[in-house]
Amino acid sequence: MQPLTAPPLTPAPAPPATRKVEGLRWWIIVLIAIATVINYIDRNALAVMWPGIANDLQLDKNQYALVVSFFMVAYGISQSVSGRVFDKVGTRIGFTLSIVVWSAGAALHALSRGLVSFAVFRAILGLGEAGNWPGAAKSNAEWFPVRERAFAQGLFNAGASVGAVVSAPLIAYFYGALGWKITFLLIGGLGLIWVIPWWIVNKATPATHPWLTEAERQHILDGQPAAPAVAEAALPIGQLLSYRQSWAVLGSRFLLDPIWWLFVSWLPIYLHERFQFDIKQIGAFAWFPYVGAAIGSLGGGWLSGRLIKGGSTVNRARKTCIALGCTIMLPALILSSQATTPEYAMGCIFFALMGFQITIGNIQTLPGDLFSGKSVGTLAGLGGTAAVFGTLLTTWLVPVLTKTSYVPFFALAALLVPLGAAVALLVSGTIRRVA
Repeated sequence: MQPLTAPPLTPAPAPPATRKVEGLRWWIIVLIAIATVINYIDRNALAVMWPGIANDLQLDKNQYALVVSFFMVAYGISQSVSGRVFDKVGTRIGFTLSIVVWSAGAALHALSRGLVSFAVFRAILGLGEAGNWPGAAKSNAEWFPVRERAFAQGLFNAGASVGAVVSAPLIAYFYGALGWKITFLLIGGLGLIWVIPWWIVNKATPATHPWLTEAERQHILDGQPAAPAVAEAALPIGQLLSYRQSWAVLGSRFLLDPIWWLFVSWLPIYLHERFQFDIKQIGAFAWFPYVGAAIGSLGGGWLSGRLIKGGSTVNRARKTCIALGCTIMLPALILSSQATTPEYAMGCIFFALMGFQITIGNIQTLPGDLFSGKSVGTLAGLGGTAAVFGTLLTTWLVPVLTKTSYVPFFALAALLVPLGAAVALLVSGTIRRVA
């Protein structure tokens, strides 16, 4: 009888190689830009529909300023808190938490019955939306080398501009077809859909992401400081604030961000009061200046990266773009105050917002230029909080300044430009990694 023998062993098939994705860092920033589009659709809906909502619920401009203030206070508190949260849990979980909260807040607007409910739901929206900015700054510091970081920030900021462009006609259309309550429900669902691709694509940091090609991994690390032998802890807030460079970020955001918010919060109401526009006409006009903002976001980021690639220092590249943006912004705001037609006004504001985005996109890269990854989100969040404090002051000034004319409105915005530029350019010293 033949002895029993085991069948010959065949080698187990090798596990399939993980598919690599070329340009994965651009997929990450595009998803963040899309989140920012959704952010601005949710944010701008109230301003676009306010003339109709105010008529339905018998609310006035002072009450609108109060509702905006509730949003801004929650937004400001959450900027600092969110920055710390992103530094602790990472961008994958941080963005998911933020967008779920703000989407719920947007949808809850449909249940509003008056001033108090609008204020509460607006605060929930602000708590969630704030995380988008420190989260993007942290993600860009992780996923992009220094020379590409301003362009990545510009692409992200362009999402805000695109959101503002599409929100006015989109919201006006849905308002006309479905009313303001159903419109809030629809836009609240957009963020929940976004979470699905985000959770799939953003699996890990560049150091461990299985889809990242080795060539791209090395490209991302190019120009970034080498990883320390011992993991770094985030700097305490008190220590961050001991550096003049941190105060350059906070001070410039405090002075310059209110310019953007003046138009985000008040442009539809300006068109309604100055030119007697209804919601349909607001939707047809209010999007145009944000095309300029999108051009400024991308152009300012591209120019900064181009200067660095051509041999300029980070300090020279960032400051050149900050100064250029302010040089465009200031005369455009002065001319806007003299506008006698909506077309002329929108053209001037187009250039004002273009200049703003050239400037602010480069300022928003500074946390990543100055500090290591564990502190970037924290400083970016503190900068967002400073921006909110400045915006709160201007928000309450608007009803007082615009009782008889919008000239003081534009004069206020113009005054902030040289002040913000001086802080950004002079207080920062030489822009480089803080020892």
